[in-house]
Amino acid sequence: MITNYTENNYLVLIGNIVSDKTFSHEIYGESFYLFNLEVPRLSGNEDIIPITISERLIANFDLSIGRKVVVEGQFRSYNSYENERNRLVLTVFAKDIMEYREDEQEDQKEKVSNEVVLNGYICKKPIYRQTPFGREISDILLAVNRAYNKSDYIPCIAWGRNARFCENMEVGTEVKVVGRVQSRTYEKKFEDGRVEQRVAYEVSIGSLEVIDKKDEGSSEKEEAI
Repeated sequence: MITNYTENNYLVLIGNIVSDKTFSHEIYGESFYLFNLEVPRLSGNEDIIPITISERLIANFDLSIGRKVVVEGQFRSYNSYENERNRLVLTVFAKDIMEYREDEQEDQKEKVSNEVVLNGYICKKPIYRQTPFGREISDILLAVNRAYNKSDYIPCIAWGRNARFCENMEVGTEVKVVGRVQSRTYEKKFEDGRVEQRVAYEVSIGSLEVIDKKDEGSSEKEEAI
């Protein structure tokens, strides 16, 4: 079976490079590097998103700090083993990168600065909760198929009536979400009293669609407020 993985997992980011590239890993003789991209929010804050990129894409490309670029690719996950514990690590895997030139590339003006589209399956019972201020949130873990029988496990957050809609969603439900990649800092507390600042990455859901294949591809939609 041939699957269009671009439709399953597609992402575009527009932002400024805020770190030098560092070596990440090598696969079959091809080296991959990491750098951080600062992507603005409408609120005026920024998300700092890690980008993994092949040496082939940056052989003749300037990754200087401060440069504004467009990155297209996928939001991916992998397992990292630290201190005999398994940790889910998330990164943007770049399929293409280009300089952002507002005066020369008219098509880029229409692109949002941060959008990800995922088509996957609920793989863990959603957790519904309310903040102290009464805001409704559901935490969702989405399994998104990838080539070679692999899957990416992407944490997502739904808000408001989308959160209520997800509360009773069954494991195995296929959904399509459109949202943005966001970063947030949190404190990890250890048994010995140590506190460590960490960064988490997730998809903040803007719209959600349940895929109903029983009805010849029709779907039930629940749009964000």
